[in-house]
Amino acid sequence: MHPPPPAAAMEFSQNSLFGYMEDLQELTIIERPVRRSLKTPEEIERLTVDEDLSDIERAVYLLSAGQDIQGTSVIANLPFLMRQNPAETLRRILPKVREVLRVAGVEMQLTAAVSFLTILREESVSIHTYAHSFLQVILLHLEHRDAGVSNAWLETLLSVIEVLPKETLRHEILNPLVSKAQLSQTVQSRLVSCKILGKLTNKFDALAIKREILPLVKSLCQDVEYEVRSCMCRQLENIAQGIGTELTKSVVLPELIELSRDEGSSVRLAAFETLVNLLDTFDTDDRSQTILPLVKSFCEKSFKADESILISLSFHLGKLCHGLYGIFTPDQHLRFLEFYKKLCTLGLQQENGHNENQIPPQILEQEKKYISVRKNCAYNFPAMIVFVDPKNFHMDLYSTFFCLCHDPEVPVRYTIAICFYEVSKLLNSGVYLIHKELITLLQDESLEVLDALIDHLPEILELMSTGGESSVQENKLSSLPDLIPALTAAEQRAAASLKWRTHEKLLQKYACLPHIISSDQIYYRFLQRMFTIVMTNNVLPVQKAASRTLCIFLRYNRKQEQRHEVIQKLIEQLGQGKSYWNRLRFLDTCEFIIEIFSKSFFCKYFFLPAIELTHDPVANVRMKLCYLLPKVKSTLKIPADKHLLQQLEMCVRKLLCQEKDKDVLATVKRTVLELDRMEMSMDAFQKKFYEKDLLDQEKEREELLLLEMEQLEKEKQQNDGRPMSDKTFEKKRRDTKTPTTLPKNIPISVPGPSSGTPSTSKEIKKSKLIRSQSFNNQAFHAKYGNLDKCAGKSSTAAYTPSVSGLTKTSVISLTDDSFRTRNAGSAPSSFSSNTPLPSTSRGTGNSGDPKSSGSKDTQPRKATLKSRKSNP
Repeated sequence: MHPPPPAAAMEFSQNSLFGYMEDLQELTIIERPVRRSLKTPEEIERLTVDEDLSDIERAVYLLSAGQDIQGTSVIANLPFLMRQNPAETLRRILPKVREVLRVAGVEMQLTAAVSFLTILREESVSIHTYAHSFLQVILLHLEHRDAGVSNAWLETLLSVIEVLPKETLRHEILNPLVSKAQLSQTVQSRLVSCKILGKLTNKFDALAIKREILPLVKSLCQDVEYEVRSCMCRQLENIAQGIGTELTKSVVLPELIELSRDEGSSVRLAAFETLVNLLDTFDTDDRSQTILPLVKSFCEKSFKADESILISLSFHLGKLCHGLYGIFTPDQHLRFLEFYKKLCTLGLQQENGHNENQIPPQILEQEKKYISVRKNCAYNFPAMIVFVDPKNFHMDLYSTFFCLCHDPEVPVRYTIAICFYEVSKLLNSGVYLIHKELITLLQDESLEVLDALIDHLPEILELMSTGGESSVQENKLSSLPDLIPALTAAEQRAAASLKWRTHEKLLQKYACLPHIISSDQIYYRFLQRMFTIVMTNNVLPVQKAASRTLCIFLRYNRKQEQRHEVIQKLIEQLGQGKSYWNRLRFLDTCEFIIEIFSKSFFCKYFFLPAIELTHDPVANVRMKLCYLLPKVKSTLKIPADKHLLQQLEMCVRKLLCQEKDKDVLATVKRTVLELDRMEMSMDAFQKKFYEKDLLDQEKEREELLLLEMEQLEKEKQQNDGRPMSDKTFEKKRRDTKTPTTLPKNIPISVPGPSSGTPSTSKEIKKSKLIRSQSFNNQAFHAKYGNLDKCAGKSSTAAYTPSVSGLTKTSVISLTDDSFRTRNAGSAPSSFSSNTPLPSTSRGTGNSGDPKSSGSKDTQPRKATLKSRKSNP
């Protein structure tokens, strides 16, 4: 730091004072235009309009005596006036608009063009009336001296041409066009004529086009100005579609051949692009004898010409490959492929270590064009795979693909990342060849590249895991050891950036990983990370995406101990967390669990922890729970879950009686009405809930299958020390006929949960043993014992509203049977454990077991806390 100035230096001298005065004067000068821009009372009086005037009268007055800005406002409001009173608008306002537009400025002209087009699209008047009232105004301003205004009116006219009848088009547009397209007219007039001719060909038959339009087309193709020739050349595609194949071959093709040899580069470029777009129109002879030599000549001369031609050529390479496929000789095929490879590395040979500030502007501009060429080559890479045949990819195109994936410019890598999925599909069994490039793009320093790649990441990983030459599925990704580190590093880069949407999308795509890698790999490398994001991230959509992916990981986890650990973490660190934000995320997680898991799973582990939040001290948590209660109730089945229904009713009663926050109370009342309208699902299948019950049954089967597979895997490890492969698990899942989606044709007879019984007696015994173990020794957490006390208090409350309407089965009070469960055979045993998890088990509970009493840390917040909004 500099030392403070001495006291003498801090005193104002005369010179410095004058300096400050000059600064103040400059500020005054700057301020003067602002003061002058204010309206004087006379100007305000002149801008004031009588409020008693109608909309039509006010518009007429403003167009007659108002200022330009007021007239522009009236013209912008013209579509509204046409909807409100079309007759008066056409009679009184439109004549004024015609007068004003003759001397109007650019802004008013542009506004009028947009308003006229809006009136046409809204069909405020008939086509005949529109043509009579508006068409002449549009035609009058087509040749406005301002190019922007002229183009705006031209766009309006081209839209009008699509709906006008033939006779009107012939008399009002085509006949005057004969004189407008003459050389004696201005260049702008001839350019407008070219675009109108291209539009008119779709409105007349081939004979009329040949007699009236084609002579004008030929004349404009031979115009002395290159701009007119180029514009007319680009309209030949539309004209070819209107006159048919024969006339195209005899009239359009000769013109294109001549224009492709034009002295103007823009004309040659337009001819080349039109030829490419019309390839499907010509037969094989025309392609091989006429078009192919032109394309060959064009490619040979492209490096010597302007780089803009190279940009267009590289962009249309895919269409050329498709259109000329089958007519190349082997030598031509090879030369065309080498030309494409050369374009893919164009400009890379000139890379050096010089600073950009030292490079001349011409070289920088040239490098930008080269980047566009390589980007277009990346865009056309899938078409080139088809061109060389996927079987020849490794020999012909792999080195080029490698260069594109490692290109120094982000736009090139971004484009090849977008195409990566298409490339993977085309390679099919050869997809293993691009494993390393997938890792490279996942580790790319640019998040734009990562964002483009992850759009189809699940499909790419599925192809990687199922493709290749290996016959053993679990070995497909074993040759890709860097996949998991690349995925985790990609997520960490996205998390460290400010692009939270990319982070959210990546977390959503990670939901595919249970079908790609093993359950242990997910548990140790991804699951804890998802939990950390839910707990610590500050972006709500990212937290929700991580929560849903976490639930999917839990759904497909194949180890009971790991599942219980995750469930306990969710309940203790989210549901009972100190931060109200974490408790809100717990309710989001409960919603995902209801969606992903079976009803019995939610009721077993998350029902009571969720409804316990009715005692939460923060009003926002209680309100969010109220919105969730209908979904919570939908997981219950009567009569097996009668005790849980009683708990739910008791919590709603307490909210109605004790809630002091007016917003939460209003939400509770609306929720009670919604709960009252709900019909309960029964244990037996009902016709109205048939599809939902069947889907829920399939979820239960898969949850049961996870436990069976775990038991079999343990036995196999004991026998030969080898773990069960994911392939064996998938085969077992298919054998038990448990699809993850509901089939379209639902059978009439629905098998029970035991329909997936193992085929051998040994497996039957194992299954029964597992089922018995899963429903024994399940004890409720001691914290839920407080609910009995609450129930006793609620029965003596001064005001106890009747909520028996919450279910069609009326429940009055809690009894000792409240915690009795349904038959153990009707519930999935996938997630049973001897650990003291909070469980509303649809199996047997033992509330007297001291091991399940729970610790002090897991006790619920007392219901005596005041229901007020508070900070965590």
